Amino acid sequence: MKFILILFFVVTTVNAQAASSGYAFPNSIDPARRYVFYSHGFIVEGDDLTPIHPRWGVYNFPSVQKALDDDSYVLIAHHRPEGVSPIDYAKRLAGEVKQLITAGVPPQNITLTGFSRGGAITILASNELKNARVNVVILAGCAGLINRKRDIQLYGRVLSIYETSDDVGSCNLLEARSRKLREFKEIAISTGKEHGAFYRPMDEWVIPLKRWISESGPQNAQ
Repeated sequence: MKFILILFFVVTTVNAQAASSGYAFPNSIDPARRYVFYSHGFIVEGDDLTPIHPRWGVYNFPSVQKALDDDSYVLIAHHRPEGVSPIDYAKRLAGEVKQLITAGVPPQNITLTGFSRGGAITILASNELKNARVNVVILAGCAGLINRKRDIQLYGRVLSIYETSDDVGSCNLLEARSRKLREFKEIAISTGKEHGAFYRPMDEWVIPLKRWISESGPQNAQ
């Protein structure tokens, strides 16, 4: 029985790591495709793809990746190492967006998405890029560092989704100081799961997020 449990753990870990590596930055860039980045929350940084929070339960990163995956775009969802600087990682993210644009991908076909610390990294990347045609999705990411650094702004077409039972709420303060927004939409969901609402792929946020991504593209290039 013990051997079976160990074997199950090993197989599950290998499968999860394989799934994670499947969402790396592509070796070959197709300018005709759309590209969506997803940056996970702080708790996933390190070696564990399914860490457990004492209050909110399992953060199932592979399940979120699978739910966000779609034939209509290329999903890029890195697994960040432990102790990485959000500012440095945002610069890396911005650099990958610039690679796509240099390869011929229209900026309006690129979407940066992030939850919690990943949301803060997404905001920092948008501020680094200063590109008003790149799309941005923030999932419960307007807190802490973002609120303290008043010089940070959002650019482009932005969707914010937050959970009403969560301490991390609206991005309206960030919206108010961001002068280069082309569009800002905010959705409040009420699952009662606090920050943990985004730990797993729930329809309440996945469906509006993917719908919003599907509406991005040339028609929103102005």
